[in-house]
Amino acid sequence: MDESRIEQFRKMAEADPENELGHLSLGRALVEAKRCAEAVPPLRKALALNPNNSRGYQLLAAALKETGEKSEALAVLRKGFEVAHARGDLMPRNEIAAMLRELGEEPPAVTAGGAPPAPAAAAGSGQIVCKRCGRTQPRMAARPFKGPLGEQVWAGICQPCWTEWIHMGTKVINELRLNFAIPKHAEIYDQHLREFLNLEQPAG
Repeated sequence: MDESRIEQFRKMAEADPENELGHLSLGRALVEAKRCAEAVPPLRKALALNPNNSRGYQLLAAALKETGEKSEALAVLRKGFEVAHARGDLMPRNEIAAMLRELGEEPPAVTAGGAPPAPAAAAGSGQIVCKRCGRTQPRMAARPFKGPLGEQVWAGICQPCWTEWIHMGTKVINELRLNFAIPKHAEIYDQHLREFLNLEQPAG
């Protein structure tokens, strides 16, 4: 992660202190740059703004682990495991479980087959339990765009949260000067979309 990209994320976070994605992206970039002590404050802020973001707990725990704060990293991982399991975020949950084991603690037992518990308000016909807000909501009338990611959004994101992303996505495009004619820029946009909507990142 080059310094210019870190500074872009820093400006995004500073320009809008309530921009959860700006803080999360800055923290992630600093972790990737091995600047973990610097990553802790923005990741804490991102989780304060959205305590349901499983990936945020994973990143914060990784930063704390690298700075030698093992007990605090374990506390963050325990909370992250609880959130990820309750929300059905299986990939982050499994990665958090692996980090717990790496730090010498066995993760909590899960239900048979590793399936998450049923949501408090189970979705009925034409409804979804939104991956971002956790509420049971009507499914969007139509897929927001084509392809596997569009299908993932349609299957797991409510209309109010999608509308929120449209506003946030515009900020991402403007702040990072993304050009969709460049494949790497399209990947960056998709990554931010997944992080904001709390969708699982693709494997690898």
